[in-house]
Amino acid sequence: MDSVLSKLPKQSDPNVLVGFDTADDAGVYCLAPDLALVQTVDFFTPIVDDPYTFGQIAAANSLSDIYAMGGRPLTALSIVGFPNSGRDPAILEEILRGGLDKMREAGCTVIGGHSIGDEEIKFGYAVTGVISPQRIWTNAGVKAGDRLILTKRIGTGIIATALKKGQASDQSVKAAIDSMGQLNRAASEVGLKFNIHAATDVTGFGLLGHAREMAVASQVSLVMDAAQVEFLPGALEYSRQGHLPGGLKRNIEFVSGCVEFGGDVPEEVRNLLYDPQTSGGLLLAVSPADSARLLEALSAHGVQAHEIGYAIEKTRPLIWVQLSNQGSRG
Repeated sequence: MDSVLSKLPKQSDPNVLVGFDTADDAGVYCLAPDLALVQTVDFFTPIVDDPYTFGQIAAANSLSDIYAMGGRPLTALSIVGFPNSGRDPAILEEILRGGLDKMREAGCTVIGGHSIGDEEIKFGYAVTGVISPQRIWTNAGVKAGDRLILTKRIGTGIIATALKKGQASDQSVKAAIDSMGQLNRAASEVGLKFNIHAATDVTGFGLLGHAREMAVASQVSLVMDAAQVEFLPGALEYSRQGHLPGGLKRNIEFVSGCVEFGGDVPEEVRNLLYDPQTSGGLLLAVSPADSARLLEALSAHGVQAHEIGYAIEKTRPLIWVQLSNQGSRG
């Protein structure tokens, strides 16, 4: 997609505060000195069998980009692809019901949408929110010394692949579903009370892919501690068994040239750091003085976040991944 977008003519509008040329999570358009719109769209095919649960996850995933920018969602338009025949319409009703319930939880009003006949079910939302022009979180604000905070465990892609092969336990599947259905609302609202310099949500590019976007945009390098990254139950074992989604392999191809690992970081852990996530957590870059207090505040609001690394002046490699028992880099 980057190669395609780079060939399109550049737009010129001084009210566009964040556009598609910066690999950020959403676009931001200024309406007034103290008010801007933040807009995003996301949809995908079912990743769970239960239609209601799929609707909830799709809604949480669509809302996540608004939260990752530091915005507050207001309205949403549904996007639906559903077969014209051969599928029970009750399935679509349950998908829409799940999405609507999650949007209500977020305080976001669904005001319409569009549907097409499609052989493969697809569902998601275009979401519009509001944001302060002075408090926009982008990929580009990371400063050397900033601490990296991750607000959800990872491993949804590997667990989903293990599930398709009949190898995932009920415990793993439930944990993954609960994580994907959890809004990033609390993490975002708590983060706005602290000195967050940059943020993104961890989705299809995996943790390392989204970390790369932040490092490139901010012109810094990142040191990550794999021992501090929390994995969903069973994900490590499924990774060890080789239940790797196709998206993980594409992420390795895309990111591996700018990532180096300490020799003690095992292959199953490396895979998880590349694992594509659905409705993953926020990756926040916060000033060192605020890191401990932010973690404490997140915990008080039910968000089990962890400090997983820090930023340094730009060097090679762009991202260095180590274990806690290895020497510090930078």
